[in-house]
Amino acid sequence: MSNIFDLFKQIESSRPAPAGPPQWIIVGLGNPGAQYTNTRHNAGFIAIDAFAAKHGAKWQKHRFHAVCTDVECEGVRCLLMKPETFMNLSGQAVQEAMQFYHIDPAHTLILYDDITLPVGGLRIRKKGSDGGHNGMKNIIYLSGADDFPRIRIGIGKKPHPEYPLADWVLSAFTQQELETLGASAQRIAEAIPMILQGKTDLAMSRYNGNPPAPEQPN
Repeated sequence: MSNIFDLFKQIESSRPAPAGPPQWIIVGLGNPGAQYTNTRHNAGFIAIDAFAAKHGAKWQKHRFHAVCTDVECEGVRCLLMKPETFMNLSGQAVQEAMQFYHIDPAHTLILYDDITLPVGGLRIRKKGSDGGHNGMKNIIYLSGADDFPRIRIGIGKKPHPEYPLADWVLSAFTQQELETLGASAQRIAEAIPMILQGKTDLAMSRYNGNPPAPEQPN
């Protein structure tokens, strides 16, 4: 299975980490470990990996029970995080980083998977409930707040109602699905700067919805 980052050939060369404390935290949710690479529950990891690569950032730091890196996006300093606590305890890493840098939920963007959306579909929201997602549930529980901006990333519905949910979210994407997800990661990378600049409504109107239909060969 080829790496979805083959879709990012225009990646910029690595830049020095921005100076000063972050103004935003951007968190991709998923499970650590090679066995979970490219599984549905790791859509948040896939998206934030693509965003980091676009900005020439390398995952080098282990802090706040997460692997971290720093980027500057449109003049905004951001801490990127992939929690290493496993999905159901994601709030431990997020809350620790928020407290350390005194960053409130409204400046903590969460990227995570959603089984109600088709693969690659996006739903950007300013705040909301956990929607039954265990990672968001833990983040909201530990922080006592639900006003986290978030980008929900479609991973597709279960094949049939009796299919165990845990088995479905831990199943691997197909190659075609990874290509669709890669295209959606590019859309997410375009939406994030708008959110950082307070233009979430514009990001919602432009990027919410199902993934674009694949181009048909001539």
